[in-house]
Amino acid sequence: MKFEKHIDLKSAVLQPFRLPGIDESIKFYIKREDKFHPAISGNKWRKLKYNLLEAKEQNKKTLLTFGGAYSNHIYATASAGKIFGFETIGIIRGEEHLPLNPTLTFAKENGMKLVYVSRSEYRRRYDEDYIQEIYNEFGNVYLIPEGGTNLLALKGAAEIVNDIDTGFNYICSACGTGGTLAGIIAGLNGKNYAIGFPVLKGGAFLKENISQLLRDFTGKEYFNWHLETNYHTGGYAKINRELIEFIFEFENLNGVKLDPVYTGKMMYGIYDLALNNRFEKGSTVIAVHTGGLQGIEGMKPKIEKLMNN
Repeated sequence: MKFEKHIDLKSAVLQPFRLPGIDESIKFYIKREDKFHPAISGNKWRKLKYNLLEAKEQNKKTLLTFGGAYSNHIYATASAGKIFGFETIGIIRGEEHLPLNPTLTFAKENGMKLVYVSRSEYRRRYDEDYIQEIYNEFGNVYLIPEGGTNLLALKGAAEIVNDIDTGFNYICSACGTGGTLAGIIAGLNGKNYAIGFPVLKGGAFLKENISQLLRDFTGKEYFNWHLETNYHTGGYAKINRELIEFIFEFENLNGVKLDPVYTGKMMYGIYDLALNNRFEKGSTVIAVHTGGLQGIEGMKPKIEKLMNN
């Protein structure tokens, strides 16, 4: 597969950014992983890359994966399937709601078969007996876990570090399933420091998940990282006025769009840490823009309702 025809990694530049009222001795850069493809951007490409190669190696014709109705991963997998010649199936949490939201409309337009399951059934997605039921129903599919997180995803995410061409002290990433942060930590290999910002309420559980992924992938324990669990603004896809006002101000100041589900929360967390002198003076901080800008469209009604009240 000729990825370079579609994925422009050179566009994922390091861009300086400013935060209002922050010590200017600290240098901030955003790694523009959102730039190299309009649909398969950021960490979704990093996670899918080696899974696509493995699916081709196994001569699999269909990719099957899992996600919610607004999933960036579902969106990206549908696009990748169409571009690289795979059929795609998305197991979607919850009931079908018509008309379809922008995420699922795009997935369907790109050829993804959408299969809706109850929330109780969806919770079984990691159970071995349920996985077997999926193979029995859908045949010889290549199964990608929710969020794209498996050991091949870590291999791809580790390459984010290799593509940074400047020295730095801290690297930051939003966390959903934890796969991207685990890959970044593996890529650091004990050097520098990584900070993850879970977008789920109660995200502390990710610490053990990430540690286990790292043990499985590298056979090592790493201690140069931690999670900041206080920036979820109420839970997954939950927002508040403070977050949205910050996102608007950041875009006006830097010309960079952030989505309110992932990158907006991470960047607000970085801003708050900087306000509280959590970064050493003279240090360099890199924020990884993990893409997901398609999520803005689906959040617009919620944002407008919030800001109009």
